[in-house]
Amino acid sequence: MSGPTSYQLLIALPRARRVAVGRLGVFTFPAGRYVYTGSARRAFEARIARHLHRDKTLRWHIDYLLATPQARVVSVRRSRRAECALNRSAGGAVVAPGFGASDCRERCGSHLRYLGPA
Repeated sequence: MSGPTSYQLLIALPRARRVAVGRLGVFTFPAGRYVYTGSARRAFEARIARHLHRDKTLRWHIDYLLATPQARVVSVRRSRRAECALNRSAGGAVVAPGFGASDCRERCGSHLRYLGPA
C-alpha cells in the first residue's frame, strides 16, 4: 500500500497582511483561516517539515505567506487523493489567483483557499 502524496496545510493568519509572493505579485490576505494544498512524489515528509520551518530560502509561493509574521500552520492533513481533487474539496475563496498552481493542469485557479474569519 502506498502512502500519501498530497497534503493540506491549515493556516491561521490573525491579521490582514499585504505580501509580495515572488514573481506572482503582491496580494492582500485577509485575517482568518486558509488551506493550502500541495503534493510531493518524493521526500513527502521532508516537504511538509520544510513548510513548518521559519528559516528557509523562499522558493514556493507558500513560503512567502508562511514567512509572514503571525502566520502559522495549525495542522497538516495527509491524503492519497490527487492534489487538484483535494484542493477542489476544500471550498473557500480564491484571494491570490495562481497561488501554488503554477503547474496545475486542472484550472484550479489557486491552491490556496481562504476559509473565512477565525
